[in-house]
Amino acid sequence: MYPELIDPIGSAIRVVRAVLFVDVVESVRLMEEHEEEAVRRWRSLAERIEKDVVSTFEGRVVKSLGDGLMLEFARVSDAIKAAFSIQSTCQAANKGIDAARQMLVRMGAHVGSMIADANDVYGHGVNIAARLTTLAGPGEIVVSADVRDQMTAMLDADIEDLGECYLKHVLKPVRAYRIGPPGIRPLILPGGTATPDIHPTVAVIPFSARSHEPQHALLGEVLADEIIGALSRTTEMHVISRLSTTAFRGRHATLAEVSGHLNANYVLSGGFRVTGNAIALVAELADVRSSRIVWSRNLKGHVTGVLEGKDELIDRVVGEVSAAVLVHELQRAQTQAMPTLETYTLLMAAVSLLHRLSPQAFERAREMLEVVIERAPRQATPHAWLAKWHVMRVQQGWSPDAHAEGHAALECTRRALEADPNCSLALTIDGLVNTNLLKRLDFAEQRYQAALDVNPNDSLAWLLKGTLHAFRGEGKAAVEHTQRALRLSPLDPLRYYYDSLAATAALAAGQYERAIKLAESSLRANRTHTSTLRAIAIAQWQLGRNEEARRTVSELMQLEPTLTIAGWRERSPSNGFITGEVWGEVMRKAGVPA
Repeated sequence: MYPELIDPIGSAIRVVRAVLFVDVVESVRLMEEHEEEAVRRWRSLAERIEKDVVSTFEGRVVKSLGDGLMLEFARVSDAIKAAFSIQSTCQAANKGIDAARQMLVRMGAHVGSMIADANDVYGHGVNIAARLTTLAGPGEIVVSADVRDQMTAMLDADIEDLGECYLKHVLKPVRAYRIGPPGIRPLILPGGTATPDIHPTVAVIPFSARSHEPQHALLGEVLADEIIGALSRTTEMHVISRLSTTAFRGRHATLAEVSGHLNANYVLSGGFRVTGNAIALVAELADVRSSRIVWSRNLKGHVTGVLEGKDELIDRVVGEVSAAVLVHELQRAQTQAMPTLETYTLLMAAVSLLHRLSPQAFERAREMLEVVIERAPRQATPHAWLAKWHVMRVQQGWSPDAHAEGHAALECTRRALEADPNCSLALTIDGLVNTNLLKRLDFAEQRYQAALDVNPNDSLAWLLKGTLHAFRGEGKAAVEHTQRALRLSPLDPLRYYYDSLAATAALAAGQYERAIKLAESSLRANRTHTSTLRAIAIAQWQLGRNEEARRTVSELMQLEPTLTIAGWRERSPSNGFITGEVWGEVMRKAGVPA
């Protein structure tokens, strides 16, 4: 079968081979939970693959890797047929077994010139095949361009181009493809991608009218369209376009059918009833993975307001849906081990924990962000959030070296913008780094403006740009920009952060009552944000409420016991401006040590 390997002196020779790696998904967890059962099932599966699959397609088992196999074939066509056969073998072996205990495999294949002997195959091509396996999700097969070039789409396989992919320990990107068995329609199931998606996807199905009036059916489309438009402005999720979701209007499709066609993780749907100018909406958000309803509400509004885009009904739906997705993904992250979670679950949980501002949650956020970056190194968003982690570490007084933190944050934003120069979040966070850590306010303002040029509805960019104006004592612009941020994100899951920075803007404008109101709203949501306590103490003192200010400073010092006026001035972007002088003196009078 392999005449090239018959060598009387036993030396290795160069051959062209197709190498297929088979890797058990979550093998560590399976072994830890049911060691003997996992070993028994894997041995049985490996034996069936060797006996029924490899021999059928004229291949050989080069080596068993404990939780995987390395297979070799003389022809690409045989390797691909064997991979599809292994998929079928695994499906049969998992029949009747609970999902959590199923033994799933992922596969990677590459063909090229390699060095082989009677016992093994060596070379860079082997490494490529092994690394391609890491791009595959459970039950998936990912192949190199060299393999794809020897296949005919739809006849040999259903083929999906994953683009240029960065593989661990491989210097240059590799063009990769995900393949499934051939058929009339694509049979590749949603799953892992070469660059894992870092946002959940929401499909908004047109709402059903609870009457037979023709104009009411149109209103269902308008409601969906407005919600889709508003959700699309968020950075936390992808939203399926209305042109795609309209196909499900009036259909009694199951969640699985909707997800299968749209690749959605969440589906928002419902119905409404119109009485005169009043509209009563019943909406529910379902998690496709569990088929569970994770959010539902009965909401009321006005038809004319919805049609004119002025009714708060849409804002309430968007805000509550965004919060529900964030909370649900955080709950999943807290109840499952990181290796079992989707990349977007880890990212959303990390963002939530980052802003919780307890030391334990803060460190956990960093761990999650690093896992997301390892999985998706060419995505800008996780690098940007990690940069913000470094900024917040300094702001909370938790960093022993603000200078080193600044360099680390800059490296994160550099990588983010290298991955996507037009990522508004990355540009915004780069502005934040330059504002809070490097004190380069003019350059930071340019970054915020660049972010808004990319996305005029980026609420975080408006918020931070407004705060920059506050540091410089430009109260009017500070209030205008932060107010715009609040309007763009009226029910943001991280609203406390928006209220806190808006309070700082109000301080700069001398609006002390408003500053206290905003700061108190922020504190109700998060009592540990030290900049909020500083803002409220300053506003209380300026209003002559000195004893209240001293009590606020006492609470502040419990959270940040090493705080001094000198230390605050060193790290505050307001240092060097009149606002910094005034705020520092007020905090000193209220009890912060000099």
